[in-house]
This record gives sequence, structure tokens and C-alpha cells, in this order.
Amino acid sequence: MSGVAPDTQVTPDSAKGSSNLYMRVVAALVLAPLTIVIAWLGGWIWACVVIAAAALLYFEWLMIVGVSGNRFAAAAGVVALALAGVCLMLRRADVAVAVIVAGILFAAAMTNGKRGWVASGLVYAAAALVATILVRRDADLGFVALMFVLLVVWVTDIGGYFAGRGIGGPKLWPRVSPKKTWAGAIGGLVLALVIALGFALFGFGRTVPLLLLGAVLSVVSQLGDLFESAVKRRFDVKDSSHIIPGHGGLMDRLDGFVAAIVFAALVGFMRGGLDGIGRGFMVW
Repeated sequence: MSGVAPDTQVTPDSAKGSSNLYMRVVAALVLAPLTIVIAWLGGWIWACVVIAAAALLYFEWLMIVGVSGNRFAAAAGVVALALAGVCLMLRRADVAVAVIVAGILFAAAMTNGKRGWVASGLVYAAAALVATILVRRDADLGFVALMFVLLVVWVTDIGGYFAGRGIGGPKLWPRVSPKKTWAGAIGGLVLALVIALGFALFGFGRTVPLLLLGAVLSVVSQLGDLFESAVKRRFDVKDSSHIIPGHGGLMDRLDGFVAAIVFAALVGFMRGGLDGIGRGFMVW
């Protein structure tokens, strides 16, 4: 006899799941407030954090596709991302684009095989870099727009996690991500609408447009998550790295954000121009 009642026994899988959830919560409680503070400060400190994150995204991509050992390809991408970030802060977007293109060509040229994957990884990291810096750079509503995207992505992830585990049901796309369910997708969408409504109630925009933006951002972030899952499944990789306890790699945490912030930047740019992306995204 084990001395433990059957209904209170903890299986290895449940214990592992509880430990993983605990680490996820602790990491989120540390990283989320820190991210908000740095985003609020903005300027060069935010740009430096974004550049470092983009460089790590690129390196994790190389790890996934099995090219991280190529120091020339890795260095070319990191240098291009750093220089592009500096150029964006100096309001030389044209030079930033030229640097990124040169970095993509050089990194691909330094790779024997998988050149398309290396180039795609740098495009992915550069898109995240450019969009995140340009959204926050808007002196008017940059911080508000960035927080809107961040909070929608965060609650979409939270809602998806708990609704998916608590409700279960049909899988969203089992071939790409076996654990994701339609219940989780809808749960994340509902919480995203709550965030959008909260922004509207606090006077940061009109209710209907913000609800629509919140819904679209939630869907886009989930598509970004599925995209990363598809890339990892293509190369039979579980996590992009193990840098964040309970979360895996930085790419595992930012996949939804990358898709959402790029979408937000494109919408903001089309409506507000290069220096009014935040206002272009939030004001309708």
C-alpha cells in the first residue's frame, strides 16, 4: 500500500504539468512588469531591448533549422539587426531597410544549404524589430498602441492556455499543434475583447473599432503561434530554446506578438505614416 488515497495521488505527468505552470506564472510575473516599465521608458533603452530580442529570435531560428553553428551567418544577421535598430532610432528607415537587405544576402551567401531558411529567419527577426521600434517611436500614442498589442497577445495566450486545458474539445490544427483546441482559441479571443473594451472605456479609442482590432489581433497572434509551431514541427524541434523557465525559448513566447505587432505596424503605417504609426493604429 502506498499510504496515499487514490484520488490524491499525483501522476508524473500531472506533477510535471503543475511544475511547468508554476514556472510559467513566476516567469510571467517577473517579465511582464519589466517589459511594461521598459516600454513606458521608450527611447534608446527600449530600442536596445528590442534589438537584443530580435537578435535572439534570429539565433533561435537558426537553432531550429540547424544552422546555429554557422558563425558567419549568425554574425551577419545580428550585426544587421543591431545597425538597423540604430538607424530606425535615428529616423533613417531607408538606411535600416538597406542594411537588413544586405544582411539577408550576406547571411544566405555564407550558408551552404538552407539558404532560404536562413534568409527567412532574418526577415522574421527584422520584421519584429522594425515593427516594434516604429510602433513605440510614435511620441503621441506609441506607448498606448504597444500596450494594446501586448495585452491582447498576453490575454490571448492566457485564455487559450486555461480554456484549452479546462474545456478541451476538438483540436484547432492537430497536425501542426496537437495541444491547441478551438475552445482555447475562443477563450483567448474573448479575453482579447475584454482588453479592447477596457481601452475603450478608459478613452483610448472608439469601442467598435477597438473591439474589431482586438479580435483581429487575437486571431493574428494565434496564427503567429501556429506558424512557429509549423516551423518547429518541420524540423522536429519542441522548443526554440530553454532560456525562459516554463516557457521554452524567446521565440516560443514572442511568436504571437511578432505577428500581431507587424500587423499593427502595417495598419498604423497605412493610416498614419512612418511617424504616426501608433495614432494610425489606435485612432479611427
